[in-house]
Amino acid sequence: MIAGFSITSLLLILLAGIGAGFVGYAVDASSLVSYPALLAFGIPPVLANASNTVGVVGTGIGGVMGARKELKGQAVRSITYVVIGAFGGVAGAFLLLKLDPSVFEFAAPVLILLSSLIIAINPRGRMQAKQAAADATAQLKHIEATEATEATEATEATEATEAAKRATTPTAPHRPPEQLVQPMSQDSWWVWLGVAAVAIYSGYFGAGAGTLALAVLDAAKIGPFHKINALKTLIGTGANISASVVFIIQGAVDWPAAIMLCIGCFIGGYIAPSITRKIPANIMRAAAVIAGIILTIDLGLKTY
Repeated sequence: MIAGFSITSLLLILLAGIGAGFVGYAVDASSLVSYPALLAFGIPPVLANASNTVGVVGTGIGGVMGARKELKGQAVRSITYVVIGAFGGVAGAFLLLKLDPSVFEFAAPVLILLSSLIIAINPRGRMQAKQAAADATAQLKHIEATEATEATEATEATEATEAAKRATTPTAPHRPPEQLVQPMSQDSWWVWLGVAAVAIYSGYFGAGAGTLALAVLDAAKIGPFHKINALKTLIGTGANISASVVFIIQGAVDWPAAIMLCIGCFIGGYIAPSITRKIPANIMRAAAVIAGIILTIDLGLKTY
């Protein structure tokens, strides 16, 4: 036994963490796996949620490190989002700890159902499809413009000159100009309220928070999908780290469970890319939604 857990229990929590990291990478719903897993081992809801927040911090840090290319040139916005996330995480953590535990127990089924509906609606997939269409359109326009320029140049030169030019000069690949993130001064006022609300939600519960952040940034037309996807990671990571600090200071963390969960999340997030390529996204999303609905009903029956 280690701090009340058997070796078998800790290994099962590790496996739950691997599943959470995998699902988190695939459909942004790691807490739909990790939170109920901690409940299943008899950890009280508030303590389980706090330990879960600490456990999934590794996933966010890894995501930020992997998104350095997408975040390049966005230093001011990146710092701003981390700061907002950090303050929101603290606010959410204090709401979780200071309110009567029954409030969270009552809200948890509703929050899980909300995150399940978010996954079912799939705003992330819609954004990716929209971005792919925009990229294809930009590529086509760039090719057409390049071909028009080449045609004009061809009429102004002799065939011999053009033949020599083609023989000695390699053809440059067609690349549309990079899409940039809009200046922060152009952001609508509601964007900041939306980002702050997502940060508070991340600190309080967090399931589906990444998808909510994506929806806010996409609605505000901040920039292309791959860039706002990196930015949403900053919000969640800042919130999770600051909330974790609050939970640790307040002694609201079950350390054996949190550590095993964190290790599992790292492993799950690491192996997910190669595996998810072979599984249709709709199948993974449907499984997460069904699991969320079942968990909502189970917790609802116990709570209400």
